Amino acid sequence: MAKIPDAARHLFEGQSFAHVATLNPDGSPQVSPVWIGLDGDTVTFNTAEGRVKPKNLRNDPRVAISIADGENPYENVLVQGRATEITPEGADADIDALAKRYLGADEYPFRQPGEERLIVRIEAEKVNHQAS
Repeated sequence: MAKIPDAARHLFEGQSFAHVATLNPDGSPQVSPVWIGLDGDTVTFNTAEGRVKPKNLRNDPRVAISIADGENPYENVLVQGRATEITPEGADADIDALAKRYLGADEYPFRQPGEERLIVRIEAEKVNHQAS
């Protein structure tokens, strides 16, 4: 497992959006903007059951993530790795915590009726951080 550099951690802890690339069944890339998190050196993001990302990751766990600093887009971190877990456990609390960080809201305001939230955990295999 690759380590997330200390100098890049703020990109996972602030309000910068990440772009997550997964592979469709035909091998074509699919990219989505997400709110991002970090648990030690494990990269996390939250999604919902039935969306393309969890479907693709269950089929092929390879993933690439790009984050550019919202205030300095010349600083970025690129992560290549594998989804090691996709779980609903703790996902509702996680999306509420992300909503607090990104929106200042106590609860995730975009929840749909019957929606099952998921946390995706990514083990980084390659990490490249550039700051300028």
